[in-house]
Amino acid sequence: MKDHIILPLEAVTMESLPLVGGKSASLGEMIGNLAQAGVKIPTGFAITTKAYYDFLHQSGLEDYIREQIANIDFEDITSLRRAGMRIRQAISSTRFPYELSSQIIDAYHALSREYGQEQTDVAVRSSATAEDLPDASFAGQQETFLNVRGPVALIDAVRNCFASLFTDRAISYRSTFGYDHFSIGLSVCVQKMVRSDLGASGVAFSLDTESGFRDVVLINGSWGLGEMVVQGAVSPDEFIVFKPLLDKGYTPIIEKKLGNKDKKMVYGEGSDERTKIIPVEKQAVHKFCLSDEHIIQLASWVNCIEAYYSEKKGHWCPMDVEWALDGLTNELYIVQARPETIHSRKDHSKVKSYVINDNGAPREEIVRGIAVGDKIAAGHVNILFSLDNRLNAGLGFQPGDVLVTDMTDPDWEPIMKMASAIVTNKGGRTCHAAIVAREMDIPAIVGCGDATEKLTSGQAITVNCAEGTEGVVYDGILPVEEQEMDLSQLPQVNTQLMLNVGTPSMAFQYTHLPNRGIGLAREEFIINNYIKAHPLALLNHRELKDADLSKKITQLIKGHESESDYFINQLAYGVGKIAASCYPEKVIVRFSDFKSNEYFNLLGGKYFEPSEENPMIGWRGASRYYSEAYKPAFRLECEAIRKVREQMGLTNVVVMIPFCRTVEELQKVLGVMEEFGLKRGEEGLEVYLMAELPSNIIMAEEFAAYIDGFSIGSNDLTQLTLGLDRDSSIVASLYNEMNPAVQRMIARLISVAKEKGVKVGICGQGPSDFPEFTRMLISMGIDSISVTPDAVTKTLKAIHEAELEAVEI
Repeated sequence: MKDHIILPLEAVTMESLPLVGGKSASLGEMIGNLAQAGVKIPTGFAITTKAYYDFLHQSGLEDYIREQIANIDFEDITSLRRAGMRIRQAISSTRFPYELSSQIIDAYHALSREYGQEQTDVAVRSSATAEDLPDASFAGQQETFLNVRGPVALIDAVRNCFASLFTDRAISYRSTFGYDHFSIGLSVCVQKMVRSDLGASGVAFSLDTESGFRDVVLINGSWGLGEMVVQGAVSPDEFIVFKPLLDKGYTPIIEKKLGNKDKKMVYGEGSDERTKIIPVEKQAVHKFCLSDEHIIQLASWVNCIEAYYSEKKGHWCPMDVEWALDGLTNELYIVQARPETIHSRKDHSKVKSYVINDNGAPREEIVRGIAVGDKIAAGHVNILFSLDNRLNAGLGFQPGDVLVTDMTDPDWEPIMKMASAIVTNKGGRTCHAAIVAREMDIPAIVGCGDATEKLTSGQAITVNCAEGTEGVVYDGILPVEEQEMDLSQLPQVNTQLMLNVGTPSMAFQYTHLPNRGIGLAREEFIINNYIKAHPLALLNHRELKDADLSKKITQLIKGHESESDYFINQLAYGVGKIAASCYPEKVIVRFSDFKSNEYFNLLGGKYFEPSEENPMIGWRGASRYYSEAYKPAFRLECEAIRKVREQMGLTNVVVMIPFCRTVEELQKVLGVMEEFGLKRGEEGLEVYLMAELPSNIIMAEEFAAYIDGFSIGSNDLTQLTLGLDRDSSIVASLYNEMNPAVQRMIARLISVAKEKGVKVGICGQGPSDFPEFTRMLISMGIDSISVTPDAVTKTLKAIHEAELEAVEI
């Protein structure tokens, strides 16, 4: 086989990699082994490395290339660029040997006949042979040419693929890592095109690209050919699917985010124009590019590909996949698959985190976008719109500068590796800038929209990617503290340690922590940050005759069928992400507990909220759910929980009722929940009560008859037991969760819970702040303690010490 110039993809496997490179080998492997599982891959043929080496040998180019590389000053970008340009021009202008070209053309004609066409459309992809070097480990090392038709265009594309082995970034990369430039051969994959120019395309990963969470498939997609997603020219749609429930009969789509897909790449109209970029039709801009059925099908295929390669390699092998949806047939195809190389190599026993240590001083936010990585970096802004003009003008890029630009492409790699951080106007989590930033382990914020306008060259900024999926650029260089947690050194404990999780965007970041579930997930954060509108305003804005409000709500709900669907879906996705992060462990989701002044601040809230003298003890929690005024909004909350449990399959979600003053009130809420399809006990649904009022403790025996567990809210319980406003600085010194009165309250509740056989835990701030508080709870026999993620280490140690003391006693 080693003497073959042409091999059909069906004839190659991963063992053929030295001959056909990573792309072709992977495609052949999948065609041969995954077609029976329903995975569709377009066929084609591989032009082997023998053709590449024969071309170099017969043209006499090798000595010229070696001479050019030997003279490069790799500290001088201009020197690199000039040498790379000379090499590529020499290859592109060299005549292709007749014997080689005739075999390639014969294979192309055979492929065209297979599809019943005289000159079929093909993708011509470079496929390098070093398994740990090429496209698998570095974005855009070699070129791809789309919609290539006819023998002349095909030979030109093949020759340009050969030349692309000597792009500036490829030369620099090989030199940096000590690879011999001629030990890496180049094969070319010629593959039948999928008509995604009439459909959609994108990329998918079999893990979360930021946290490394392995139980999800992350899909990015946009209309038209996939280059727009890879280049970062559009902000794509994003879908996340929970893998463990894919084959259980559910639709476990736990996130759908609508991108700004205002343009697309399609086929060109002549031989000189293979592709072109056109605007997307207005109605399609705000429509998801994949149906739920296609999302699930694609996620299942990605999961199948990961499982196959993991078994073949004998270890977990997450995958980076390119997909295409044919607009003519409405069929999905996989057009590339390669191993993911960032998180699969990480040591997750050590967890690093980064915080801005400015003691709460006010920060000036300049711009925000999609966070890539979880670090924080600072530096001076260097705005580049192109490489040529700035470099030719002698305006250099200094190591440690923050690269700010519209979008990047592979030619920017020498600049990018000098940057402390990257900020772009365009792109999504799988665009070129994001992939390279992860590879280089530097923070990036992509898809900002207007970073090049809001930032000024030379300006000192801090780029913060450490607080979830949204990154923020702050003015000035802020102090940053790095923290490291060695999970292997943490003690094992018997008491259930759970987490308080505020934001769904951070949930996956915590999956490496040794927690056993989520003890408190607050709906308020999701409503405030992801929904942004008062639920009653969503339902009734048209009747209010407020044109500005209606305009803002119409903008918010794009991509959703209605206002109620928007609220239900957004809340369900937020809860779903949190529930997926620790499945099958319990996730206790607290129904909304906004006070009237907090609801007032939501979009449209002023029309529905009363003015209360003391909202802290006013219309909040349970009292809202059964009231005729708020009941329609509570229905939306119940529908969202039903979607998470029944459609997504995340039955580990437990619901919790907050600020419930009386047993009668609890009964009313349970009745309304049942009316809206949430009945305690059905499909295993558990209902907890937030024990935060003295009445909850005094009447604990009666409350226990209607619930499955208590969760102590020590913040409000302390406030109401001591009769003080915890927001008042005047009496703040009296606020103390270790006060004997509060301790007696907690002790009584734990005792009653044990007696009645219901679970009891705590989710207030006390255990996070005071190790002695944790020891007290352990001595009382509490079932679970839920703390903020930053308090896991000290709380685990406090639990361990308390458990040892209990054994000694």
